[in-house]
Amino acid sequence: MTTTILEAKDLKNDPVFGQNSFDGHEQIVFCNDEDTGLKAIIGVHNTVLGPALGGTRMWTYQSEWHALNDVLRLSRGMTFKAAITGLNLGGGKAVIIGDAKTQKNDDLMRRFGQFVDSLSGKYITAEDVGMETSDMDVIREVTPHVTGISESKGGAGNPSPITAYGVYMGMKAAAKHQFGTDDLAGKKVLLQGVGHVGETLLKHITDEGAQVIINDINEARLEELSKKYNASVILGNDIYGLDVDIYAPCALGATINDATINQLKATVIAGAANNQLADEVKHGRLLREKGIAYAPDFLINAGGIINVYAELEGYGKNEIIKKTENIYHTTLAIFKQSEVENTTTHKAALDIAQERINTRKKELNN
Repeated sequence: MTTTILEAKDLKNDPVFGQNSFDGHEQIVFCNDEDTGLKAIIGVHNTVLGPALGGTRMWTYQSEWHALNDVLRLSRGMTFKAAITGLNLGGGKAVIIGDAKTQKNDDLMRRFGQFVDSLSGKYITAEDVGMETSDMDVIREVTPHVTGISESKGGAGNPSPITAYGVYMGMKAAAKHQFGTDDLAGKKVLLQGVGHVGETLLKHITDEGAQVIINDINEARLEELSKKYNASVILGNDIYGLDVDIYAPCALGATINDATINQLKATVIAGAANNQLADEVKHGRLLREKGIAYAPDFLINAGGIINVYAELEGYGKNEIIKKTENIYHTTLAIFKQSEVENTTTHKAALDIAQERINTRKKELNN
């Protein structure tokens, strides 16, 4: 199924089933609590391979429709992320509507945790945009169905460093495919979004000798990291036509769209953002036609889910790193399959993930 970013003209009277991003989701839970002001949506896309695991994002959405569209796209992406990474997990995600800087508090987190707990383990939450490890610790007070809690409390801790390491592995694999070498020294990289994951990725590629241009809505953050890593800064949204080798989207999704795709001079796209293609089919095809090597986001940003999965399976840091480093080899395999089958890298990755789900579904039905 094709998913596209929500436009005003796409709004339907039917609140879920009419959404372009609805893809046979098993369950959508709308959470409302007047006392705390909580407004949240939990999306459970698929639980064939296991319980639906995915982070909770707190964001000031343009409308509740946009929040619903986001949770539908994100939860679907988690299904395929877990499947292609070989984890026995399904796909889910949650969004809390609000400003994480001014509206988030422990009571809100606990109330949200109670909604998570009401699903009896069908959905397991974790950290995402606008959330911190300390928030997961608070949620843990009311439900065991949460990962990414502090290491001091027996958890795997903040997943952002592992997420960034996986993206780094995927970027190197994409560079290997496109340039014939995975050495990033001297490569010009546009890094959009320098949050927790973006900064760690910035460190990895800077240490390897890449020339990095950073972009973010937080100007103070840009100034700080520019000094720390000797990175160049570009402000605003007019960034897609920059003369760079690699574009690394690490903020919100859908930055590869009708307005940006023809501006791109980068020949590799590899970043941490979810749902980077506004339209999976159309924009995946256009990237292929332009000769741009796109490392599928749901594959290379899977380090975070590998990290939190460790809490459920009880394996340690060495195994986490080993599984995350395998993203390099899987990404190369996806590029090879894309060429053999004359298809986009996104579809090649999606097909592998879907086949694993289909096989398991047959096993369960027999």
